[in-house]
Amino acid sequence: MDSEKRCMGCGVVLQDENVLQEGYTSSLENELCQRCFRMKNYGEYQVVTKSNDEYIDILREVGKTKDLVLYITDLLNLEKNIEQIRSIIPNKMILVLNKIDVFPKSVKEEKLKAYFESVNVHFEEIIVISTAKNYNIDYLLKRIKYFQTSRNVYVVGHTNAGKSSLINKLIKNYSDKTQELTMSPLPSTTLSTITIEINDYLTLIDTPGLVDSGSILNCVDSKMVKKISPKEEIKPRTFQLKKNQSIVIENFMRIDYIEGEKNSFTLYLSNDLKVKRLFNIIRNNDLKDKSKVTCSIKYDEDLVINGLGFIKIVNKGILDIYLDSSVDVFTRKSLI
Repeated sequence: MDSEKRCMGCGVVLQDENVLQEGYTSSLENELCQRCFRMKNYGEYQVVTKSNDEYIDILREVGKTKDLVLYITDLLNLEKNIEQIRSIIPNKMILVLNKIDVFPKSVKEEKLKAYFESVNVHFEEIIVISTAKNYNIDYLLKRIKYFQTSRNVYVVGHTNAGKSSLINKLIKNYSDKTQELTMSPLPSTTLSTITIEINDYLTLIDTPGLVDSGSILNCVDSKMVKKISPKEEIKPRTFQLKKNQSIVIENFMRIDYIEGEKNSFTLYLSNDLKVKRLFNIIRNNDLKDKSKVTCSIKYDEDLVINGLGFIKIVNKGILDIYLDSSVDVFTRKSLI
């Protein structure tokens, strides 16, 4: 067992010697490091850079156990390679699709589940939840009990998928503990594994989220991060575009429709984001100083902007996308 005292918010070892290093606290009597304390009480955030290699090593250690694993993913920002974590961890695994509350109510759970069942990756079960609305949490707990191989259940996923939110909800609903994990809409909040005893039969072990280097959250300021992260049900915005028309999202992304028949673009993004249409891309050079990616769209595909959301496109066509070069953009079969 680790005899060093750890922060109850992020799991890092507490230290009172170097204010510039992670884990600093003014007193080792405190339960939170300075970073978590300031995040929790003042909404401040300090970036901590750790490599995914460290996180993957932790996941490999999880893979050496025979314990049940919960893989949490954000429905609005599904990973491009959902099989990555599965390939590292061979354990029994439940795929938990979080944040259904921000999806339009017209989207049926069965369709979402069918999409993932069509992907050639095995999960014991796929469960749709909302930690914000306490939706399906009771059912998830029942299925955890059904698939458990020991008291320990690991929680894994990418940053900002809602792992800490789910654990805090399970603590609130089913435990008499007062411990609460640090939550933030920014990456790298949990820095080390954190063990939380929920009750006599369940101990959750939270792991650091894999950092997605291609996420737009890594290249906008904290104010914009909060704007990008939806807090309520998304109202899809549909634009009918002709060739040589464009969509501009805030001041960071432009999509030019350069080839194809009249097409339908439905945006599944935070309602707080400003979106406008340009009727003549030749006369308007807004955001053309950004990096350009040309993308070919097939029938009924989504254009996914990592960390931002996705755009459902009906017909085939060719797009020029202007965006920060570090942001990953890809296409997939339509999710909904």
